[in-house]
Amino acid sequence: MRIVSAEQRLFAFYLVPEFTMLAFSSAVEALRLANAVVGYEAYSWRVVSSDGAKVRASCGLTLEADNSVAVERQHLTSRLRPSVSVICGGKHVERHVDRAADAWLRECRNRGVAVAGLCTGAHILARAGLLDERKCAIHWENQPGFVERFGAANASSGIYEVDGNIYTCAGGAASFDMMLHIIGRDFDESVVSGICELALVDRVRDPGERQRLPFAQRVGVRDPIVLKLVEKMEKSLTEPMQVEELTSSIGLSRRQVERLFRNELHCSPARYYLKLRLERAQLLLVQSTMPVVEVAIACGFVSASHFSKCYRETFGCSPQEARGRIMRMPAGRPDECASAA
Repeated sequence: MRIVSAEQRLFAFYLVPEFTMLAFSSAVEALRLANAVVGYEAYSWRVVSSDGAKVRASCGLTLEADNSVAVERQHLTSRLRPSVSVICGGKHVERHVDRAADAWLRECRNRGVAVAGLCTGAHILARAGLLDERKCAIHWENQPGFVERFGAANASSGIYEVDGNIYTCAGGAASFDMMLHIIGRDFDESVVSGICELALVDRVRDPGERQRLPFAQRVGVRDPIVLKLVEKMEKSLTEPMQVEELTSSIGLSRRQVERLFRNELHCSPARYYLKLRLERAQLLLVQSTMPVVEVAIACGFVSASHFSKCYRETFGCSPQEARGRIMRMPAGRPDECASAA
């Protein structure tokens, strides 16, 4: 068995209000199981909140905190300094602004403490200025708004990313995979395998594995040509290509491609392309304060009026009405916009 240091590694988990319990518990359980496999407390952890008070998760449960951010900042110059400071994000992360926490994270970086983000934790790290020109991962629902707001960050579609001493993951079960990566750097693969056996996990996923299959694959599309064209569409939502441009590289006519799409997806290529762009627009309306006209441009619409018309036809309300529902919704409630979709 190999270990980098005989010293116990300490993790400080900062809970953002409405954090995702699954992402947090998956990370902590990986550390607990690592201790069980190696036979001693190689890892320890504590829970941090903004003011040291309880924090409510998105599922409604509350957790006690061990420290406030102010106390954590004091620990950075003592023997209680953590090895890794982990930001546990969740729903409505853009609503929970804490300048003291941002300053603490920057100080962690300056003092050589690794930082990590679970679920939407990358949003907090980016807001603190730690993800400029850095690879990162964030939950797929939050990626459109994140990319628009933090253009200097290099967000991927993978389940987690490691860039130097910055770790980010998409949340959920991906937290477990990322923690196994960290544990695997300290110990050999036998320890990681032992953790997987205890957790009834059949394999360790690679960081580049996609968070979410393309819609075409989720509904059972198998035709390689349709899948290839859908991938091209997903990569060009801001500047949509003409159907002829999409098909120019595959040697089929527009009529042949339209027949394939109707057989596989029961709609035309143009209609499916529109669906993808409107899905991105819906996420931007929920996640950002971008003006509706900017959302329209970011999703490849030539005008706000055309965007509003297409949005209303698909979702039964205007973009302004959809955003109004979200703004009136108190924190902690399910997204009405998502249920309307």
